[in-house]
Amino acid sequence: MTPLRLLIVDDDPLVRSGLRLMLGGAEDLQIVGEAADGNEVPELVGRLGPDVVLMDLRMPDVDGLTATERLRAEPDAPEVLVLTTFHADEQVVRALRAGAAGFVLKDTPPARIAEAVRKVAAGEPFLSPVVTRQLIGQVAAGPAPHARRAQARARLASLGEREREVALAVGRGSSNAEIAGELYMSVATVKTHVSRVLAKLGLNNRVQIALLTYDADLPER
Repeated sequence: MTPLRLLIVDDDPLVRSGLRLMLGGAEDLQIVGEAADGNEVPELVGRLGPDVVLMDLRMPDVDGLTATERLRAEPDAPEVLVLTTFHADEQVVRALRAGAAGFVLKDTPPARIAEAVRKVAAGEPFLSPVVTRQLIGQVAAGPAPHARRAQARARLASLGEREREVALAVGRGSSNAEIAGELYMSVATVKTHVSRVLAKLGLNNRVQIALLTYDADLPER
């Protein structure tokens, strides 16, 4: 098995050392490099080819949010897993909007961080339905600006009826199994609809679907 290549980005050398120590024992993970600031990320990604970037958000020069936005705008970008000390934070939501595949707290047990890396590398966002609801409900509280709401509604209107129903269910934080039960379809069919929604809307993951449905602020949401 080829190990997953991991780049650690954090301005605290103790955090980087701790992550290297914690994750270095996993046979299927390989830490290929470290960065102390977001401005080092493009060169390291180009040279080292990581599958996943563990990205701290708060760094003094180029922060993790800016680095994530720049990285995910590039073709064939690696997945980004945000490192944070906050459960629900505005910068986390902005990183998710930019295409980060999820986030883990810095005090998360090593096995759980390793699981998160594996999931995002496989294209599965590491963000539970409960956390999705917390983020959307607590951080994105308040009405969406009019222009953003109108744009989000127009994008959702481009979907087919079933695709739109699935997108709204994702926005409520429902899992694939819950959506399957709610809409009377198989889990495989739900996954197909989610893939189509992502492709049609040009999104990276289901977290971005959830944030888009929040922006739309539809009554049935």
